[in-house]
Amino acid sequence: MADTTTASEPDAGPIAPEPVLSDAGPEPGVPTVLQTLRRLDSGPRGLTETEAEERQVRFGANVLPDHRGASWARVLLRSLRDPFTAVLLCLGLVSAAVASWGTACVILLLVAVSCVLRASGEYRADRSMAALRDLVAATATVLRRTDEAAPPDAREIPVDELVPGDVIRLGPGDLVPADLRLLRTQGLTVQQAVLTGESTPVAKDAADAVADGDDDFDRPQLCFQGSSVASGSATAVIVTTGARTRFAAVHGRADDRREAGAFDRTVHGISWILIRFMLLTPPLVLMANAALRDRGLETLPFAVAVAVGLTPEMLPVIVTSCLARGASLLARTHGVIVKRLPALHDLGAVDVLCLDKTGTLTQDRPVLHRALGPDGRDDPEVLRWAAVNAWWTLQLADLPTPDALDEAVLDAVDEDDPMAYDGLAALPFDPLRRLATAVVRTPGRLGTHTLVAKGAAEAVLERCALAQADRERLLALAAELADDGLRVLAVAVADAPARTRDYTPADERGLSFRGFVTFKDALAPTAADALKVLADRGVTVKILTGDHPGTATRVCRDLGIAAPSISVLTADRVDRLDDTELAAVAARTTVFARCAPEHKARIAAALRAGGHTVGYLGDGVNDLPALRTADVGIAPREAVAVARESADVVLAEKDLTAIGHSIAAGRYAGGNITTYLRITLSSNLGNVIAMLAAGLLLPFLPMLPAQVLAQNLCFDAAQLAFAYGRPHPSVLHRPTVLRPRDLLRFITGFGILNACADLATFGVLALALHGPDGLDDAAVFHSGWFTENLITQALVMTLLRSGRHAAEHRKPGPIGWAAATLTAVGLLLPVSPLGSLLGLTPLPTLYYLLLAAVLVLYTAGLMAVRARDERRLTDHR
Repeated sequence: MADTTTASEPDAGPIAPEPVLSDAGPEPGVPTVLQTLRRLDSGPRGLTETEAEERQVRFGANVLPDHRGASWARVLLRSLRDPFTAVLLCLGLVSAAVASWGTACVILLLVAVSCVLRASGEYRADRSMAALRDLVAATATVLRRTDEAAPPDAREIPVDELVPGDVIRLGPGDLVPADLRLLRTQGLTVQQAVLTGESTPVAKDAADAVADGDDDFDRPQLCFQGSSVASGSATAVIVTTGARTRFAAVHGRADDRREAGAFDRTVHGISWILIRFMLLTPPLVLMANAALRDRGLETLPFAVAVAVGLTPEMLPVIVTSCLARGASLLARTHGVIVKRLPALHDLGAVDVLCLDKTGTLTQDRPVLHRALGPDGRDDPEVLRWAAVNAWWTLQLADLPTPDALDEAVLDAVDEDDPMAYDGLAALPFDPLRRLATAVVRTPGRLGTHTLVAKGAAEAVLERCALAQADRERLLALAAELADDGLRVLAVAVADAPARTRDYTPADERGLSFRGFVTFKDALAPTAADALKVLADRGVTVKILTGDHPGTATRVCRDLGIAAPSISVLTADRVDRLDDTELAAVAARTTVFARCAPEHKARIAAALRAGGHTVGYLGDGVNDLPALRTADVGIAPREAVAVARESADVVLAEKDLTAIGHSIAAGRYAGGNITTYLRITLSSNLGNVIAMLAAGLLLPFLPMLPAQVLAQNLCFDAAQLAFAYGRPHPSVLHRPTVLRPRDLLRFITGFGILNACADLATFGVLALALHGPDGLDDAAVFHSGWFTENLITQALVMTLLRSGRHAAEHRKPGPIGWAAATLTAVGLLLPVSPLGSLLGLTPLPTLYYLLLAAVLVLYTAGLMAVRARDERRLTDHR
């Protein structure tokens, strides 16, 4: 039996059904049945085949606008828009212009690998999404005639062949294939949650009555594409099809350009910091060498090499590899499709998750809460009478299945209880009466029939023989229960003398009130545990729903979510706040009730404006604006097609557990990316500072361009391990947000420390090994600094990994092995035949002893600075 205590959710605005076959403008409100049929040039018997064919040509197929995925070439070109990829391309072109072919080839190869990896991952995700797309409905029952004189013939046809003016029939479970005006109904209720977010079916009726409100979804005479029949049956005429439906209008907005997400904002911020450094470095090197060493354009290759040395050229490859591996793992193990690779990083950065309660925190069905007598106390007799009504109404009214509330009643009683009575007749539920009545005979009570009525509290109580004060008290009790988030049905009975004539609604008078049955939403079995996991990971859950605020707070209370009355905000209060006020209020609000689509999008935007990274889980057309406003939009596989296409991440099921797994994968990937950036940029900055200082102090270049390239290749190859490393579990406990300002502070501190180690190495080389004249030995200097650079970079890789005490893992892992290999290359390459080709030479034993002392001091400095940095982060959190 449909619940009428929860108000429907409003939507973006009124769009009246457009008269598609007439130039006359629509009349105010909903046209009558006769007006609608005249405008459509149709009738209750439907169209003829000839008329349908003509209209098919005129209006086209009844399909949504085609949503084509991007081609492989387009996805590949799109991957070039990454700002850092553009910087690498420019450096590659500059290297080629100064005949530094090795550098140019390496950079261009890295760019190509990164673009192919990213394009492959996103193209696979697009193809996986294409396999999920389906039609809104497959077939529909339509009335068609062979000619004007022929009787109508009901037949099943594909929905894409439906045209305006077609008369169709709907039954339980049918999907509404177009926008309709109802002609006849029998107990019709429609589930339109995908359009409005309302969790309960809405009663519909064909009567030419004036509807309250301006919202089309509140008008009982209209049904819209994308909704489905929950119960009852109807005959309706199609008003609009294809691209002109309300559903298609929202679908067309799915391709609107969305704002940059957290990952894109982070990469752009870091990229511009590095771009400024790289643009300044070559001119500074050229000017300094020209002024102090009287060197000209011959230092240009070295200046370019210095700029390349500052550039984390593996960034696109590392980022894409980390995200692609995480996305592939999610797809294999949890059925989660990451359509846009940067969205995986955004998931890891999410600290606020917005969702509707229905289907996520609760199941799409109610369960019985309590059965209360007139005094408000538990009374099992009320439940027994409610079950009698539900069972015999189902049996005698020839309904295919019980509705959700009747099913909850029957699930709560022994199946033999209602069958202890003999069913005689039933008056099924209809939207006007708002109740259903079963007539039964109690065994042993010959000559007496019992009417058992069950329905909306107002409808039942007005038919009961009660004093006005008692009626008002019971209505107040029902309202109190509804405000507490419960759905309420009233139960009443009446004895009548046995008779043979039919019972009618006029017999529903003088009833004896028995009590109320209340229902609450069935909690999702995994919701409570998933919410604890999300809380442990620093994710705050906010509920954005079209339901009554009491219903939402009831769910929060049942799941242990703190939602006091001060943390509940309704849509009308949201409308009274400006954007700045809403950003402040949204941060401390848990439940947003009575939300329309524009409210959900505005709340998501306000949370983002407040500095949060926002994830939004939605599955209906009403969720589209918010899906595109959030940093990362999430939709389940069973969501409407347009919601899936607009989402960044698609879940196998609408389950918070899957979101928990996705956030974990995003944080592991984000932890590896953050580790790579912190280590690489701090090391590179230290090397650049040392190179600039050495270039001014030495009579020769501190390192040959070929040696710089070889060093970068070794370090880049070792850095690939970051894509396969597993960060410390502590990264799961907080969002992986990489703020450019914090990163700049980190790399500056560790970069200066690294430069100090390099300058100490210069002192060792200049004084300890060869005395003051040792600076003239360029090959020894190059070899000593080359070895020291690779070893210090290996130390940085080991000691600056993400997470407290990450270096104390018992197993070295990919990063540990890569650091060991880098150290071995630094020690062995100068003494190998390949080293001589690069201009390197073996070093005396004393150098290695002194270098060990420098490295010990450098390690101690790294540990001290890291400890201070971790304390600062802990105090900040």
